[in-house]
Amino acid sequence: MTRFLLIAATTSLLAACSNWVQVTNEGAGVRLANAGEVGNCRRLGRIQAQTMSRVVVMERGNERVQEELSRLARNEAGSMGGNTIVPESVIDEGRQTFGVFSCPN
Repeated sequence: MTRFLLIAATTSLLAACSNWVQVTNEGAGVRLANAGEVGNCRRLGRIQAQTMSRVVVMERGNERVQEELSRLARNEAGSMGGNTIVPESVIDEGRQTFGVFSCPN
């Protein structure tokens, strides 16, 4: 019985983790691009997004971590006046670096 409760609690916790990061109004206007798409853009800077890569003792899925990092980066870029972010590193222990750009519409 204890094992069942532990599994149920862990599953509930992981399901609740899917929406930790919400996109802000500023972040809603920021898009994720690749390096080849920002040739005509002005670089505003660099940010490092960080989220939890594991909950308790369980690894979180790469897609979920990537989505949260992108949301965090979009929010930060929006507050910097940027409208585009580009990943500049791979995800390492829940951290990723993004370039922030202002691109013409």
